[in-house]
Amino acid sequence: MTATPKKPNWFDISMDAWALAAESNMVIAMRIGSLAQGGPAAVREAERMVTEKVAANIQLGCDLLNGKLGSNPEAIVSASIAHYSKSVVANRKRLSGTRAAQMPENGAERE
Repeated sequence: MTATPKKPNWFDISMDAWALAAESNMVIAMRIGSLAQGGPAAVREAERMVTEKVAANIQLGCDLLNGKLGSNPEAIVSASIAHYSKSVVANRKRLSGTRAAQMPENGAERE
C-alpha cells in the first residue's frame, strides 16, 4: 500500500500562514534588537535583510513562472509559504544563537 501525499486544503494552508506570520514577527523583533545596537553588525544585518528578501522574491517568481510551485491555487500558496518558511526558520535560529552569545551570564556588561 502506498501513501498518497495529502492534498493541501485552505484550512491547513491558513494555519501554515499563521505560523509563518508568528515566526516572522519573532525574527523581526530579534532583528530590531540587532539593528538598535548599531555598529558594523547592524549594517551587515540590514544588508542581509534586503539581500535575502530580494533573492527570495526573485526565486519565488521564477519558480512560479516555471510551474515549480504547482498547478492549482492551493499548491501554489502552500509552496510559497514553504519557500518563505525556510529562510524565516534559518534566521530565527541564527539570530537566537547570536543574541544568546552576546548576552552576559551574570547581567554585567561584556568588555
